[in-house]
Amino acid sequence: MKKSKKLLATMCMLLISFVMNGQQTTDNRQQTSDDVQESKTKKEKIYNEKGELIKQGWNFGPLPVVGFNSDLGFQYGACVDIFNYGDGSRYPKFDYKMNLEVSAYTKGSLNLRFYGDYYNLLPNSRLFVDAGYFTDKRFEFYGFNGYASPLYNDIYVLGQLSTVNSQRSTGDGQQSLTEMFDPEFKSVFYRMKRNQFRFNSCLRRQFGFGDNIYYGIGLSYFNYDMGRIEIQNEEFAYDQQMTLYELYRESGLIRDNEAEGGNITQLKLSFIYDTKNHDSDPTKGTYFEATLTGAPDLIDGKGHSHITFNAVWQHYFPIVKENLTFAYRIVTQNVIAGEIPYYAMFNSNMLFYKKMSTDAMGGANSVRGINRNRVVGEGYAWLNAEVRWKIAGFQFINQNWHIALNPFFDAGMVTQTFRLAEQELAWEKIQKKYQIAPKDAMNLIYSGVAEGLHTSAGCGLKIIMNKNFIISAEAAKALDARDGDNMKVYIGFNYLF
Repeated sequence: MKKSKKLLATMCMLLISFVMNGQQTTDNRQQTSDDVQESKTKKEKIYNEKGELIKQGWNFGPLPVVGFNSDLGFQYGACVDIFNYGDGSRYPKFDYKMNLEVSAYTKGSLNLRFYGDYYNLLPNSRLFVDAGYFTDKRFEFYGFNGYASPLYNDIYVLGQLSTVNSQRSTGDGQQSLTEMFDPEFKSVFYRMKRNQFRFNSCLRRQFGFGDNIYYGIGLSYFNYDMGRIEIQNEEFAYDQQMTLYELYRESGLIRDNEAEGGNITQLKLSFIYDTKNHDSDPTKGTYFEATLTGAPDLIDGKGHSHITFNAVWQHYFPIVKENLTFAYRIVTQNVIAGEIPYYAMFNSNMLFYKKMSTDAMGGANSVRGINRNRVVGEGYAWLNAEVRWKIAGFQFINQNWHIALNPFFDAGMVTQTFRLAEQELAWEKIQKKYQIAPKDAMNLIYSGVAEGLHTSAGCGLKIIMNKNFIISAEAAKALDARDGDNMKVYIGFNYLF
């Protein structure tokens, strides 16, 4: 009940912030000095054939950032959204959009991000620039290859004399590992640390033929700082708990030269076909993107050069004009050459990053309802399918509003495994190291089960302003307990795709 009240309060604060922003953007255009108001005629409002107010010029609005994510906790912070609609002839499409956000989550994540989305800054082009620094003190790590990695709910593991964390030493040279289960005990077995700096720039331009066919080029840079979870908690003995990340290091599944992260430089080349009628709230059209990403190991020199191929297919099919739409998305990515470090597999190498997080797969930005980062491999594919139903539309404070529901079904799986043969033998190395008899402990690294389809289902509520500002609340649950046994709730902004 307390959690429900907090979620309701979060939604109310988001709605209030949007109303304040809508009023402010109107006031910003109308407020002038008394002398100017007396000498100028009030600007006439212009409506389109649907009765919607056409937005023109600059819309500027500082907003509080309030959200919730079951994987990350409650979100709080501030952001600034800046839109330019030009003369309004493209409305609801914009000419320029910029956003600056500083926010944090109660479970230990921090987001510092700027992005700019510029149409026709260059003729027939779209320029996208994204830069951010993200810290995550409780980054989820469930192992490699999906269901090949077992998931034990409520497990915590006490270990001593780890080669990764020398503080856990008995002093007598003995090594131990003890598995225990307690739903009241705060476990960090599936947690680690990740800090990430990201810069991404890409340019999309029309080919000489066709209005909806484009090519894209991009340059990206990532710096990853990975390691054992650093949060201290004496009551639950975090410093004495063993983590899956450490077991992967000690068994060699995570190599020493990649264990603490590194630098990734990416060069991207894309082919794009785009007939969507709107970017943020599409109701018809198709979007296809095929991106080849080369990542030469220019900085670290550890032999981690690799090439990935990513493809995205999105289709929006109108059932009842713009009020009822069936939408689906298919995403696939594979490593086609070279050796990718484990920390780079979490990233989805699309040309444009619509969402702040680029992680795949599992969680709010991919397969909703399953544990974040539950599905990790060299290659993967996932499906999002949903019905978008606008149940109400109205005007308020000179803004155009809609209320919508979106029931959905998601699914995904690993299609290209990563070090699976080593994973099958890794537990034997741990048993020898800790002198564990086979009957004394469960295999924490390999389940013996082949990968399969990870599925989830749920429903969302959307509050849409001017087809560009969208408050989103979604709830989803995994259909297999191996992907998590709790209902997941996500409150934030925008449709998933």
